[in-house]
Amino acid sequence: MDTSTESRTGSRPVGYRRDDLDVHPPYDSPAYRSTQYRHPTRPLILLPHSLSEITGPVFGHEAVQASDRDLTHQHHGEPIGERIVVSGRLLDGDGKPVRNSLVEIWQANAAGRYAHGVDQHPAPLDPNFSGTGRCLTDDEGRYEFITIKPGAYPWGNHTNAWRPAHIHFSVFGPAFATRLVTQMYFPGDPLFDHDPIFQSVRDPRDRQRLVSSFDLGLTQPEWALGYRFDIVVRGREATPLEEP
Repeated sequence: MDTSTESRTGSRPVGYRRDDLDVHPPYDSPAYRSTQYRHPTRPLILLPHSLSEITGPVFGHEAVQASDRDLTHQHHGEPIGERIVVSGRLLDGDGKPVRNSLVEIWQANAAGRYAHGVDQHPAPLDPNFSGTGRCLTDDEGRYEFITIKPGAYPWGNHTNAWRPAHIHFSVFGPAFATRLVTQMYFPGDPLFDHDPIFQSVRDPRDRQRLVSSFDLGLTQPEWALGYRFDIVVRGREATPLEEP
């Protein structure tokens, strides 16, 4: 469904348009083994949108602080790893900015480990890196995060299985029901061809929309490399998303 903007006729909210499910990865992707245990086994039933899906509840804008976007200054010390700046625009299918939208990220640390009890990968935890951040898009739909480039990690899907370095993104429309989730990858990663999650996006052109681009203009001299990643929430150039 279109979660980028709220459609209205006069003052009356109307339902969101729904995306073609062929744009997104299939629910059951055999190479990604865990999908066989959690994908729907019956045809989906598309329910009519109610007022609650269209108008609320909404997240608390006032709870988002400017400091939340800098993952390198959330603790007393600095995290270990390659500092990077990740920036881009949140756009609708017509190329217009999606303003004042909540963008969240979460990621592994430089050693490829999440600060989460479930992650028992034998890699070091970083006491100065929690791996989560959030910000609001500005009037041009722009967001920006300062973080550490994540490491690759094993994930047990198959023999010698490793996930490419990536950052998870979540974006919200005007309500919690309009949340979209995707992943951002880094250019030139040798693990792309071996990762069933990345390969579950069927069209090679769509897969490339998940890959950020190095941006020398965004790079800050002697401090951090810059990567640009625009997110398009619907249309021909839409970023592939999880669980449409």
